[in-house]
Amino acid sequence: MRKILIALFSFGIFIGIFIPFQLKAPKARAEVYPSFSNKAAAEIVTIAGNTLFAVGSPACPEIPMKRRMEVIVTAYSSTPWETDDSPEITASGSRVREGIVANNFLPLGTKIKIPELFGDKVFVVEDRMNWKKGNYHVDIWFPSYQEAKEFGAKRTYIEY
Repeated sequence: MRKILIALFSFGIFIGIFIPFQLKAPKARAEVYPSFSNKAAAEIVTIAGNTLFAVGSPACPEIPMKRRMEVIVTAYSSTPWETDDSPEITASGSRVREGIVANNFLPLGTKIKIPELFGDKVFVVEDRMNWKKGNYHVDIWFPSYQEAKEFGAKRTYIEY
């Protein structure tokens, strides 16, 4: 009986110490910030930041909320060794075209910007990547393999 209690106690300690580390999800590097269209909006944010109203709430609707996430940006093209057996069709079922990106975290159809690299150009998440790439990776479609290769890999952030 004593050996059974020691075994159960040891098992309980194991569960209590090691299992919680396995169950924790990784923290996302995302932050919410307002998008400013003019200087007056920036002043409203300062005022709203010192009140009980959240920026972007009904009390302060002039400033839309945006999310920002740090990612690795790479490029791909419609070549068989970079895609699956239907290289011209995205995961959403549309044909590849300029402005398409692949990402595993954001829902299909999400519009994103990559301001440090492309300014105000809007991209649409319409494709998925290999699961090994993870969630914090964005792949931009290019019409040729050479253009994709020249783009390389860059660490930046996206807005969505």
